Amino acid sequence: MNRNLTVLAVIVVGLLIVLSQTFFIVDQRTQAVIVRLGEPVRVINAPGDPDPGLKMKAPFIENVVKFDKRNLALEAEKEEVIAADQQRLVVDAFVRYRISNPLQYYRTLRDERTASDRIERLVNSSLRQVLGSAASNDIISGRRGELMAKTKADVAARANSSKLGIEIIDLRIKRADLPAANQAAVYRRMQTSRQQQAAETRAEGEQRKREIIASADREVAITLATAHQEAETTRGEGDAQRTRLFAQSFGRDPAFASFYRSMQAYEASFGRGDTTMVLSPDSEFFRYFDRGPNAR
Repeated sequence: MNRNLTVLAVIVVGLLIVLSQTFFIVDQRTQAVIVRLGEPVRVINAPGDPDPGLKMKAPFIENVVKFDKRNLALEAEKEEVIAADQQRLVVDAFVRYRISNPLQYYRTLRDERTASDRIERLVNSSLRQVLGSAASNDIISGRRGELMAKTKADVAARANSSKLGIEIIDLRIKRADLPAANQAAVYRRMQTSRQQQAAETRAEGEQRKREIIASADREVAITLATAHQEAETTRGEGDAQRTRLFAQSFGRDPAFASFYRSMQAYEASFGRGDTTMVLSPDSEFFRYFDRGPNAR
């Protein structure tokens, strides 16, 4: 009886082993490569041919190698590149890819660790080649998007030529900085450049100020000269008109002319407080004091 139970137990265990080697489950997020005696023969749930679920394989002679069907991300190690202007930059990039041909992927790379190492080398090589033809300012900001697109295309071309069985979805440069040893020197150069620009701007402003002041002074001088000329012209016209009026008046009444000139002489003589005159009382100079405006 015990011997029969032992034989039955062996049969059951053997059957379980055979079943475990025959049936397997493929998740919808994975794709399975069936390897027969070390050679990949077919793919289950391949891209473009979804077929997840319970599957069968030949026991013991076929193995199942599963790969992720989703997009995969790879953070590349920081790479130091030399730009076209001989400026050293530390570039930090990442790439997203998917396994598009599982059979080729298995034949070339075998596993994800080997794939990550190979893809990272491709990315670093492409970064050195593409970024090495651009200036540091273009890498940092000016043409960054264009350079990332070129790097992505270069990595995709290298992956295809190497038959890696992957599709490059995206490649991004997260950071592009100067090495720590160069940052201080670059910052000093930037500071000096900004100071020079500030000095030039101040000098231009000072020159412009002097030009504006000189122009304003010239305008003031011209305005004053014009006003003085107009004033002299007006004064001359007034004097001429006054002389003409006096001449007309004097021509009509000679006595008034003599009286007016005497009044002017009195004003010129007595208008000064420190004037001393010695004259005879019956002098002609005082005739208008004695006889009034009708004196002859």
